[in-house]
Amino acid sequence: MAKNVLFIMCDQLRWDYLSCTGHPHLHTPHIDALAKRGVLFDRAYVQSPICGPSRMSFYTGRYVSSHGSTWNNIPLKVGEMTLGDHLRPLGVRTALCGKTHMAADVEGMRRLGLAPDSEIGVLVSECGFEPFERDDGLHPDGPRYARNEAYDSHMKACGWPDENPWETVANSAEDDDGNILSGWFLDNADKPARAADKESETPYITGRAMDFIREAGDTPWCLHLSYIKPHWPYIVPAPYHDMYGPETHLAPVRSAGEKTDPHPVYGAFMQERVSKAFSDDTARARVLTAYMGLIKQLDDQIGRLMTFVEEHGIADDTMIVFTSDHGDYLGDHWMGEKELFHDASARIPLIVVDPDPQADATRGIKSSALVEAIDVVPTILDFFGGAAVPHIIEGKSLLPLLHGEATTLRDFAVSEYDYSLRDVRKRLGVEVKDAKLTMLFDGQWKYIFAEGFRPMLFDLGADPFELSDLGADPVHAQDAARLERLFFGWARRNSQRTTISDTQIAARDATLGEAKAGILIGYRNEDELREVLDQAEHNAKTLRKTL
Repeated sequence: MAKNVLFIMCDQLRWDYLSCTGHPHLHTPHIDALAKRGVLFDRAYVQSPICGPSRMSFYTGRYVSSHGSTWNNIPLKVGEMTLGDHLRPLGVRTALCGKTHMAADVEGMRRLGLAPDSEIGVLVSECGFEPFERDDGLHPDGPRYARNEAYDSHMKACGWPDENPWETVANSAEDDDGNILSGWFLDNADKPARAADKESETPYITGRAMDFIREAGDTPWCLHLSYIKPHWPYIVPAPYHDMYGPETHLAPVRSAGEKTDPHPVYGAFMQERVSKAFSDDTARARVLTAYMGLIKQLDDQIGRLMTFVEEHGIADDTMIVFTSDHGDYLGDHWMGEKELFHDASARIPLIVVDPDPQADATRGIKSSALVEAIDVVPTILDFFGGAAVPHIIEGKSLLPLLHGEATTLRDFAVSEYDYSLRDVRKRLGVEVKDAKLTMLFDGQWKYIFAEGFRPMLFDLGADPFELSDLGADPVHAQDAARLERLFFGWARRNSQRTTISDTQIAARDATLGEAKAGILIGYRNEDELREVLDQAEHNAKTLRKTL
């Protein structure tokens, strides 16, 4: 039977808001069951703590500074290979059901004569996925975002005549007088959405994933099931809207000292409207009630999906990857949203279930290996038997960890953030080209290089909640210098030579190749040329005998 991969991604799901990762009140038995069947990678980090660039790294297996899509709606360049490009030559149908946050390189496609509605044009526009159903989950009234007509039709079939049911039904509540209460407003977060559970986005997209699996049949497939929750608007249908009251909420991880002379960039982000909102305990409590309810709904849908997979007899042939594109501060460190590099934002849940019997020895373990989002593509490629292409894919396959053949992959993880499109940049007076942050985490020390400013530095061994920034402390100057050297070593990597591998280059004999082509540079006479050619032939015969 054909192998399959179910690549599940949630949007804005924190690493620690699952019971298998330690949340004491939010019980997620179906996601926990995946962890028991596979490996829970406890120290997984995204390559950027914001949707678009993080996802482009997930889909290319490349760092943000390599693929160049540094913020939401900055297009991924035509020519960047994605998961689908690696899998299609292997005969694997690679499809999308849900969100990618992909922005197509329209200018690049026009320059190359690629019609957006052509077979290749569609794949280039959709991050290399066949768009079984693309739904980025943002359909407010206004010209910027395209509506999902399929979801609109679904809601109309459910009896909702609203012109934009995403806005007014799935993501709004209603008061006793029939007034619509928008889910965009945090004050409404603890109210039930107008949509019934089965009508809302998470069950709907789960059903569409099931439709794809039915249709795919025996063809090998990789389905990217990309949920749009628990991302804002923070609102959830009954019965999930009131399952998690304040008694289940974790206290925010923050201290008054963080506000005392903070790093300039961090201080500017604390002044954002969303950060001020989440610093208010009343608003935060309302959001947490909805956020936890959205996760519980997700877990129930994972259970529904896993039952479907079992009933269709494909569980023993299907790799499952469960993860998130980034976290959510939820008031930790006086912040809302994501964007900086505290664990609340940059650390993600990552569970991989490999059906191969070689993975039996590691089932149910929690791995402390440092892993990155870019490791997903090479893992899936390896699972399907594809050859490694390290000159293109910068991540590393997780199969050696899953099969118990290794305990570590790397010495540090890297994440990048471009804040040039944020108002923070203007408040700081930073030029667009300099609005860059890069995090390097070696398992204990988290170092953030901030162009034009001092670095940030946290010792997670002594300060696991990241409350004390040591970047300005001369006592830790040597620690910062060591991490800076690692950062600059990483920054000097060769990431743009993707058309020919290091192995191919190493196998070339430049002198011999030029001589055979009749390019005779530096030879004094024909005797010297003949000597070179004879030696090359002798070396080739010797090599053939050893092979």
